[in-house]
Amino acid sequence: MSPPVFRFAPSPNGFLHLGHARSALLNFDLAQRTGGRMLLRIEDIDTTRCRPDYEQAIYEDLAWLGITWEKPVRRQSEHLLLYREAVERLTREGLIYPAFESRADIARLVAETEKSGSWPRDPDGAPLYVGMGKHLTADERERKVAAGAPYALRLAMDGAVARTGSLSWTEEGTGPNGETGHVPARPEQWGDVILARRDTPTSYHLSVVIDDALQGVTHVVRGQDLFWATGVHRLLQQLLGLPQPVYRHHGLVLDDAGQKLSKSTQATALRELRVGGMTPDEVRGLVGIKPTMA
Repeated sequence: MSPPVFRFAPSPNGFLHLGHARSALLNFDLAQRTGGRMLLRIEDIDTTRCRPDYEQAIYEDLAWLGITWEKPVRRQSEHLLLYREAVERLTREGLIYPAFESRADIARLVAETEKSGSWPRDPDGAPLYVGMGKHLTADERERKVAAGAPYALRLAMDGAVARTGSLSWTEEGTGPNGETGHVPARPEQWGDVILARRDTPTSYHLSVVIDDALQGVTHVVRGQDLFWATGVHRLLQQLLGLPQPVYRHHGLVLDDAGQKLSKSTQATALRELRVGGMTPDEVRGLVGIKPTMA
């Protein structure tokens, strides 16, 4: 029987913080405990925010924590053609369409609508896309693309769900409301999610399921903030004929205001804690993981 395979997959768009440390340490400890493999993947498809110095800092921070991983490291930016092929496959099957509204266009429409009513939102609270993209004719879409109009490639959720039928996943951790065990997938909660853009041939949702399958990841251990997104991932796995890993979602590390730590809110970086004299075992204590044996 093959050993279990775990992975930690950060984006090099900022320095790692305690939330990242918790996820990385949980994956590493589980791999050690089960005789499994530990992989590191760099999710660097966002070329405008990802930087080489952040990537180097990831390696340094993880090594300081005592985490080791198999080489070579997979970098998503080196596999864009693979993601593009998946998009083309789903397009041929009639499950992807271009939407031409900008983020600003959608924000204005939502703001105007919510003056007198409500707009449907996904589990993260972001407005669902209910624009006109899917209603354009093939000729109208071709003319806009040929004219150089920016667009996002969206999954036709209704058609995708109709094709796969009901799905679920095996949860060894817990969801935000204590969900565990056999969890029904509800990808429709997310509406017509973006799978790629004109200038980026993939998205987080698409690349993560492809990478996990190609790397043979058997156990996905990550924060509860991604719990409901697992429904979208199960849908894409089914559509693309990819294997289903076991999932283990863990609680988040929160700040003093009760919000999850984030690079965007300037959460204290691990490198700052290290410079300040904190030890790896003290970091383990802060994130609720048993210290290493002396």
